[in-house]
Formats: sequence, structure tokens, C-alpha cells
Amino acid sequence: MRVLLLGGTGEARRLAEALAGDPRYDVISSLAGRTADPGLPPGRTRIGGFGGPDGLAAWLRDERIGAVVDATHPFAALMTESAVVAAERTGVPLLVLRRPGWTEGPGDDWRRVPTLEAAAAALPGERVFLTTGRKNLAAFAGDARRWFLVRSVDPPEPPLPPRTETVLARGPFTVDEELALMRGHAVDTLVTKDSGSAMTAAKLTAARTLRIPVVMVDRPPAPDGVPIAATVEDAADWLAHEG
Repeated sequence: MRVLLLGGTGEARRLAEALAGDPRYDVISSLAGRTADPGLPPGRTRIGGFGGPDGLAAWLRDERIGAVVDATHPFAALMTESAVVAAERTGVPLLVLRRPGWTEGPGDDWRRVPTLEAAAAALPGERVFLTTGRKNLAAFAGDARRWFLVRSVDPPEPPLPPRTETVLARGPFTVDEELALMRGHAVDTLVTKDSGSAMTAAKLTAARTLRIPVVMVDRPPAPDGVPIAATVEDAADWLAHEG
């Protein structure tokens, strides 16, 4: 069975690795191409968009895809929406692979908000560490009072806040590294999106240790009527059933 794996996450890579040696599957991993030098999963890959739901539906037909696994980032709502529409139009089975979100624990000071705009309006501090991605900074660009630290793999896209310092780095980062970064820049607020990834959770531990409030942007809701898997193992079981 030919499988389209919409990737870009650690779960997508691990699923591609799990299926790479299985003769039942011909896996094509698709990456959005937003990072200049992405780590490629094993097997066949394609980079770039499909041209919306119509383009994706045509691609599914042309490539004779037997199943789609959407393992994109939990905040890649447009890609997920396109996958849902294209799967409905073509009759191709679709699974959404989404790791669970983060859960606040003892010692955490989280302020949950629904959007980045709401996060920008609810900042409690003056020296803000933004870890929301290099394409998601426009909501903060009008804030000339606060100082912002932005970390991303590639240079962030404007518009940016007037008082911004950029750190280019690729994770994952350890708790000690996050502590050193936050202390070194006197950060008093962390802004992040609820990706739920264990690979990026060290910043939350560091914030808890330093008693720094976290403005947490909630993820978009999962699509209705589509099966959801929380783990790579669950996704592999679903594919075995579909095959």
C-alpha cells in the first residue's frame, strides 16, 4: 500500500523509520519546506505544498495513494484541513497522528490563551522569550515597550518587535541549556504554543525552576469525524488494519 505521510514532526520521522523496512508499505514523506535544511526521514520524500485541497486530491489520485497519515505539527491547521477535504473527495482513508498536549503541574504558572494575538495582549513581564516559531511574530510586532528574545532554526520573518534579539539554534535543548539562556537574558516571561513535544519541554521545566510565568497558546481543535492516534504505535496499527 502506498502511504502519504504528511510530516515535519518527530512522530512523523519515527513512523517513517518504523515503516521503512516493512514490505507492505511504500511510504512517501511530505515536508512543507519551511526550514532551509530539514532533517529528511528515511525513504521517499517530497518537499513543498500541494496547492490546497484540490491539488492534494489530484496528487492522491495521480500517485494512487492508499492511505494518508497527517503527522504535521498540531498547529498546522491549514494542512490538516486540506488533508481532510482531499481525503473526503478521493475516498482515501485518513488518520491524524497528534501527540497529547502538555499538562500543567505543581510549580507551573501557566496562562492559557486561544491565539497568538491573545498572548500578545496578555504578557505579564517585560523581557519575553518567544518560542512560537519564526513565522508567528507579527502579533507582537506592535509592542515597542517590551524586549523580546526570539529563537529559531532559520532567521525569523518580519515584522518583528522593535526590541528583538535573535538566537539561531536547532534543538532539542537540555534543561541546563534553557536555564542558562533564560538567566543570561534575564527573561521574565515565556511564550510558547502547546505542541506537546517532549523534545521541546525543557523550556517549561526551566520556567518552572525560575518561577517564570508561561503564556501557553492552545492548539487548534482536532478535525471532527477523523480517527486520531496519539502514538506512533497506534498509527502503525491503524495502517495495518487499513492494509
